[in-house]
Amino acid sequence: MNKIKGITVMAAFALCIGYAHSESQTPIRLVIHGGAGTITKDTITPEQEKQYREKLTDALNAGYAVLNSGGSSLDAVQRAINVMEDSPLFNAGKGAVFTHDGKNELDAAIMDGKTKMAGAVAGVTTIKNPINAAYAVMTKSPHVLMISNGAELFAKEQGLVMVEPAYFKTDFRWQQLQNALKDEKITLDHNGKSASLLLPPKNYDYKYGTVGAVALDKDGNLAAGTSTGGMTNKRYGRVGDSPIIGAGTYADNNTVAVSATGTGEMFIRTSTAYNIAAQVKYKNTPLKEAAQNALDEVKNINGSGGVIVLDKNGNYTMSFNTEGMYRGTIGNDGKAIVSIYEQ
Repeated sequence: MNKIKGITVMAAFALCIGYAHSESQTPIRLVIHGGAGTITKDTITPEQEKQYREKLTDALNAGYAVLNSGGSSLDAVQRAINVMEDSPLFNAGKGAVFTHDGKNELDAAIMDGKTKMAGAVAGVTTIKNPINAAYAVMTKSPHVLMISNGAELFAKEQGLVMVEPAYFKTDFRWQQLQNALKDEKITLDHNGKSASLLLPPKNYDYKYGTVGAVALDKDGNLAAGTSTGGMTNKRYGRVGDSPIIGAGTYADNNTVAVSATGTGEMFIRTSTAYNIAAQVKYKNTPLKEAAQNALDEVKNINGSGGVIVLDKNGNYTMSFNTEGMYRGTIGNDGKAIVSIYEQ
């Protein structure tokens, strides 16, 4: 009987050791960003810094709650991004920037690293949380990308929360548009030219504020998501890199999950997100080096921004070639780490 008890105790002990070993082999991790750009202690007030740090922490904790309870990386990505979409601090959802015509047009994408399924929406104006619509496209349709009115009709059919366009308006973003229009007029008058709808914003920081998340769940599955309002004063139904799979968003369990922020046109032209994954896949390049290589390519064509990258072992990097990037991460210990400036 004692022997049996001893065996039972040893078996229980072994089970505990095995469980702990299993946990160590399947870490959970969430990494987020809230945009990159000219972000220094001289450009934001202490109160603004406090607000950003608190909201980034809220987003990390929201995603962590999903992962820590055994939820999927896809759900964690959505939950974290929802927090930032609902905040006026970021260029996504509630805080989206304005187009030249004074509208808020939003884009988002999400990708499942296990199946390589993906979903995206672009140019939407009445979907409260575009990342949720991207998920619906991925899971409830045979498509990858839906745009404008069609995407909104689909989202409504799926029971997503719809809002009036005025919901997205904030005074801060509206003033950014007015400044951009003023800068444009001054530039055009100085050059003696007629108005050009192709003129980019004078201040490239008008592009930043995109939010994104990458996550690794207990089952070893990666996911990536990105949501944005695009760029201030954009025209012609412009769509940036965020909803373009392989440019601003990408996930593959065999390599990495990536979400990007920055000058979208350049990220599209260099396929930034897939560029990083390809380096890891074909050359076994360390994450930080792969991210830097990709950002160097973006910089070489006068682009800038940042990326968050996460692999199946829980390794990650938060890389950027600007003066700062709103960013943070949280892992098994549940401790949220948030950074803003270049460090």
